[in-house]
Amino acid sequence: MSPTPTYQEPRPDRSGLLTALVAGALIALIAANIYLYVQIDHMRGEIATVRESLSTELSNLRDASSVTSTSQTKHLESLKADLEVARTQARDQARTLSSQAKTEAQAHADQLARQIQAEEAKVQQQVSSEISEVKTSANTANAKIADVSTDVGGVKTQVTATQAQLQKTIADLKSTIGDLGVQSGLIATNSTELAALKLRGERNYFEFKLPKAKARQRVGDITLLLKKTDPKKNKYTIEVMADDKLTEKKDKNINEPVQFYTAKAKQPYELVVNSVQKDMIVGYLATPKDQSAR
Repeated sequence: MSPTPTYQEPRPDRSGLLTALVAGALIALIAANIYLYVQIDHMRGEIATVRESLSTELSNLRDASSVTSTSQTKHLESLKADLEVARTQARDQARTLSSQAKTEAQAHADQLARQIQAEEAKVQQQVSSEISEVKTSANTANAKIADVSTDVGGVKTQVTATQAQLQKTIADLKSTIGDLGVQSGLIATNSTELAALKLRGERNYFEFKLPKAKARQRVGDITLLLKKTDPKKNKYTIEVMADDKLTEKKDKNINEPVQFYTAKAKQPYELVVNSVQKDMIVGYLATPKDQSAR
């Protein structure tokens, strides 16, 4: 058989400790509630004090504001009164001083009128002076124009005379047969006649002064070499190089058309010497205008 269990009573020391802890907690809770109540009551008292203080300050501010507003109103009324008095005094002074002001204004106007008259007189004098200068300049210009007109008339007369002389020179030009037996154009025997030929514009003209030298000299599109001169007989000998072909023209006379052909033209070139000097000849080369090949 199993043994019968026995009943054991609880220990008295553990139950007393639990009771003590519960009692302590209740006492602490009651104490905390009492402390909170005291603090709340104290705060209520302070709030009431603050409310009373604020109410007193607001009442004082209202009183002060009322006093200030009344003072400002009185000050504004005083300023308005002063302004009205000042306006009245100003009107009275204006009435009193009106006569004096009119006198001063009239004096000022008279002074301005005198200044304007003086300026007008000064301007009138300046304009008169300028008009006089313009008249003098115009007279001088007219005199110069008259001189120029005279000069123009003289130039026209001179041009007319020159044209008449040119026509006479052209009329005096002569045509002759060249050394190739071809009828030559007009021949110039001096610079004046050559100028007339150039004006006609029938041929191209190249003037030259050809000294006796070893090197050939280009004239137009050919080259020339002077071989010999005879000033006493007015004769010369020359070599002509044209189209790489050398031709000697021997013992030619002055103002004689020395003719030769080139591949550039159907008409012959003409060489005319107007002066034969010692070791030098002076003349011109005439070439056709039409340079089309033969």
